[in-house]
Amino acid sequence: MSAVLIDGKALSARKREEIKKKCEIFEQEYGRKICLAVVLVGNDPASEVYVRNKIRGCEATDIRSLSFTLPQTASQNDVEQLICALSADESVDGILVQLPLPKGLDEDRILNLIPPEKDVDGFHPVNVGKLLLGKETIVACTPMGVMTMLRDNDISVAGKNAVVIGRSNIVGKPMAMLLLRDHATVTICHSRTKNLKEICKNADILVAAIGKPEFVTADMVKDGAVVIDVGINRVNGKLKGDVDFDSVKEKASYITPVPGGVGPMTITTLLENTYLCGVRRERAKS
Repeated sequence: MSAVLIDGKALSARKREEIKKKCEIFEQEYGRKICLAVVLVGNDPASEVYVRNKIRGCEATDIRSLSFTLPQTASQNDVEQLICALSADESVDGILVQLPLPKGLDEDRILNLIPPEKDVDGFHPVNVGKLLLGKETIVACTPMGVMTMLRDNDISVAGKNAVVIGRSNIVGKPMAMLLLRDHATVTICHSRTKNLKEICKNADILVAAIGKPEFVTADMVKDGAVVIDVGINRVNGKLKGDVDFDSVKEKASYITPVPGGVGPMTITTLLENTYLCGVRRERAKS
């Protein structure tokens, strides 16, 4: 038996069409476009690619994008002044600071300057706290994209054993909270977890977000498990996930590929978050 492929690229295309229609309706209702401001500091090649992809996503969904590039030598004050200006700009609905930032900059301080209502990445402590409390909020794009993929494939997580490998603030922790919110029994594994293989083999839903190429092998996967590969690793010029795809797909019931799986849904969820920020800001005015 070979697993059903969860096609994030195809789902992303469908979702973007839906977002575009909603953004067009927003413009008709409020007389302006949804607006996302993207801030890039430095000249990291990977970050430049990500920023370009996000701007293209805005163009495809009728979202107005503003792009700000600061030099590698930008000071903490330079970045903070820009974030404060964008925070005060009523025409801007969402602010995204591309990570990682150059060494010497206080990432937490900069991200915390973004108002929670404009935090399209879902990184602000207020939004993270609301997620923990089960309140409506903006959620980190990658884990929210994963949940969209599961729902689109009619994969219920309620009552299932879910294992998340990785405990980052960007993926692992919010992923666990979203699974818990939908009534899964969740285990978070990390570099100090003992008996990792045995824990993973008990998972009905296994999410790999550890940043190690092909770390999850077939002997770690339960027959019929749903396997979500969040990893993006470049090996000899090729993209590899955290899952050994060729072997694991013969045991899993569903699996995401790399590339073409979770990655496209991350940016699409960013666009959805931007739309939500715009709508909520307008509703808050009335």
